[in-house]
Amino acid sequence: MIPSLTRPSSLRINRPIVLVGLMGVGKTTVGRRLASKLRVPFYDADEEIEKAANMRISEFFETYGEPAFRDGERKVIERLLSGPPHVLATGGGAFMNDETRALVKEKAISVWLRADLDLLVKRTALRNTRPLLQNGDPREILENLLKERAPTYAKADLAVDSMEGPHNRTVDRILKKLAVFQRRGSNK
Repeated sequence: MIPSLTRPSSLRINRPIVLVGLMGVGKTTVGRRLASKLRVPFYDADEEIEKAANMRISEFFETYGEPAFRDGERKVIERLLSGPPHVLATGGGAFMNDETRALVKEKAISVWLRADLDLLVKRTALRNTRPLLQNGDPREILENLLKERAPTYAKADLAVDSMEGPHNRTVDRILKKLAVFQRRGSNK
C-alpha cells in the first residue's frame, strides 16, 4: 500500500466517480468510504430514486415495472452527474442502459466493482429487498446476471475487485487505480 494515495488530500477529482456492478458487490458501502477519503459528497442512486418517486424501489418495480424504473433511474443519474464532483453508487442495472452508460461515460469516471459469485450470494442474502432476486434461486439469478452484464460492466473506465474483508481495502484499490488513471491524462 502506498500511504500517500490513501490520504484524503492526495487525490483530487474534477468529475463524479460512478460505481457500477452487480448487487451485493459493495457499491454503497465502498462508495461512502471512498467519498469520505476524497472529501466529496456521496449519493446512492437507489436512495435518490426512492426520494424522487416517494416509494421504495421494490414498490416501484411492482407498480410500474422495470422499464419505467430504468427511465426514472436514468433521469436521477443525469441530474446527479450535472452537479459537482461526488461519488455515486448506482443500481446493478443502471450501467446496462445505453443512455445511462453514455451519460456516465461523458460526465464521470466509471469504476466497475467486481466480486466472485460466492461473495455476491453471501452479501445479497443479508437483505431481502432486491426485486430481481425475489422470484427464483438467488444464486442462479446472480450467476446469470453476472454472465449477462460482465461484458457491459467491462466498458467502465476502471475495474476493481471487491473481495471478502474490510471495505477499506477496496477503497484503497480504487484510489490507486484513480491515481494511475489521472496520471495517464484520462481525467478530463
